[in-house]
Amino acid sequence: MAAYFTDIGAALDAALAQLPDELHVAAPLGLGKPHRLLNALYARVEGDPSRPLHLYTALSLDPPSAGKRLQARFMGPFLQRHFGGDFPRLAYVQALKRDALPAHVQVEEFYLQSGAMLGSAQAQRHYSSLNYTHVADALARRGLDLIVQKVAREPGGERLSFSCNNDLTQDTVDAHAARGRPRPLLVAEVDPELPWLGGSALVPPGFFDIVVDPPGPYPRLFGLPRQPVGDADHAIGLYASTLVRDGGTLQIGIGALADALCHALVLRHTDNARYRQVLAALDPGLESHPAVREAGGLEPFATGLYGCSEMLNEGFKQLVQAGVIRRKVVDDAALMQRLADGTAKLGDHARLQRDGEYLHGAFYLGSHEFYEWLRTLPPEQCRAIGMRRISTVNQLYGGDEGLERLQRRDARFFNTCMMATALGAAVSDALEDGRVVSGVGGQYNFVAMAHALPGARSVLMLRAVRQAHGRVESNLRWNYGHATIPRHLRDLYVSEYGIADLRDRSDEECVVAMAGITDVRSSGTLLDAAKSARKLLPGFAPPQRWTRNTPQRLAEALAPFRADGTLPDYPLGSDFTPVEQRLARALGWLQERTARTPDRLRTLARALRGGTRDDPEALQRMGLAQPRGPGEWMEARLLLLALGATARD
Repeated sequence: MAAYFTDIGAALDAALAQLPDELHVAAPLGLGKPHRLLNALYARVEGDPSRPLHLYTALSLDPPSAGKRLQARFMGPFLQRHFGGDFPRLAYVQALKRDALPAHVQVEEFYLQSGAMLGSAQAQRHYSSLNYTHVADALARRGLDLIVQKVAREPGGERLSFSCNNDLTQDTVDAHAARGRPRPLLVAEVDPELPWLGGSALVPPGFFDIVVDPPGPYPRLFGLPRQPVGDADHAIGLYASTLVRDGGTLQIGIGALADALCHALVLRHTDNARYRQVLAALDPGLESHPAVREAGGLEPFATGLYGCSEMLNEGFKQLVQAGVIRRKVVDDAALMQRLADGTAKLGDHARLQRDGEYLHGAFYLGSHEFYEWLRTLPPEQCRAIGMRRISTVNQLYGGDEGLERLQRRDARFFNTCMMATALGAAVSDALEDGRVVSGVGGQYNFVAMAHALPGARSVLMLRAVRQAHGRVESNLRWNYGHATIPRHLRDLYVSEYGIADLRDRSDEECVVAMAGITDVRSSGTLLDAAKSARKLLPGFAPPQRWTRNTPQRLAEALAPFRADGTLPDYPLGSDFTPVEQRLARALGWLQERTARTPDRLRTLARALRGGTRDDPEALQRMGLAQPRGPGEWMEARLLLLALGATARD
């Protein structure tokens, strides 16, 4: 029987009384991390070297800082509104960012909030590079004393749900048992803000040893601010959407590229004529691409897709609402085989509709609007979402492999990478100097699964170029000093300039395919390197069509569809007000044009010349309606210049 508490301090006392002085503690990633309980634990041990703490976790979410100058004027009020003044920042994260963890406290993460810990020596030293599916056994090897987790309570009832994080806790407990290690003490913190999900998210009876249900007020869940989707992002999403087969399986990652993909899939299904018009403007010959033909065409989804993704996010909400995600599966291999064979009977179809699920995930993370959608789902839709262990979602092996193969037919695994090489390796988690940007997570698992499942494909999406220190740099490289996905697992790559199919291709064919989706400003350098390495004939000449691979041509092709709202800045909704959306565009424009000293001087000169129209609403939002002093006056001039340059009349 679990011990129940309403006071976090009392619950912590009860837990520590059963634990050794040296603590080995694990907490789920993302929303499943009980912030208040962890902060109370850290406060107990921070100043007490006799209680060493080893914390194992991932994705310790922390709101961004407001920044400086114009960025602070924009972000400060937004962060206050979006996260609230009472959001419980994790104390150990604040210490990590300052490299200020005491010597007897060590935090080991296998996935970092993207880019947040590049400057932290303590976080970089203790990062653990693990596939998501290897984490449970890695924790069992170390041996845990305590697992803490946030849970949801059934409205009007007593049952508990893993809700946002079915991913690792049960696998970790089982891994301890398999290695003959004692079962860790399990402590749950109830959070009424967590959406209730039943079914496979239900906590087994008697699973937790201690349950703490603290009184309010309850801070809002961490909401990911939805990012704007630019021309390149929309183009990548559109290209990627042509690779999805009706009746198949869908996995997607997170970020603007995933948002663009989901928007394109919804457009394909709900306004197919307009979808085809956009594709024709983007790439007139796209429909004849072999990978597009392999996917079966560009029609709306008559059967619909089954979603199976480690992370459920905003895009899946849109896909469910639009009717794209609706192909149900059941955990019955015989029934799934009859469906595959076409021998299913009327009763099989009735059971599929009654008991089937069309969306499986291991954890979820998104906006406040996404959480509200989960809270208010009608019962029949809520039953169609199953939260599963990471060992089930991210791999075929170790469970009922035959069942999972039947469920995951014609799978498409979409993930994002930072860079890729011309020979097919992907750079997704770290820099060549070894510093970790994020983590491997499940990307390797999904890429490998695409090669193990018949009819499946891995699709890695990336922008062809990036701005770095005011310069344009190519993300398609000849070589790079780090790889997340080795080139022998190469498959499909998508940039804003097209689709490169590398599966089973020779090195020469890979080079040509990747150069074909490279920005024209960089493709010559790439080809020269390939020729020097004897991977390409010296006389190879780029096709004329590659000259179209420019941001200007892309913007011109998409401009009509951007103007009429077919390809909006925020296709999945926005956390910014309309004036903030205009300001975000303007600040992005200004950042690009002030990164280098010559550009900054030219931009300042343009702002000083004036001639821009006034924008009282934007100036009021930024606190610059009545500038005080020359510094604020100059900021106002720069802001008006940027607003004018990015206006969409």
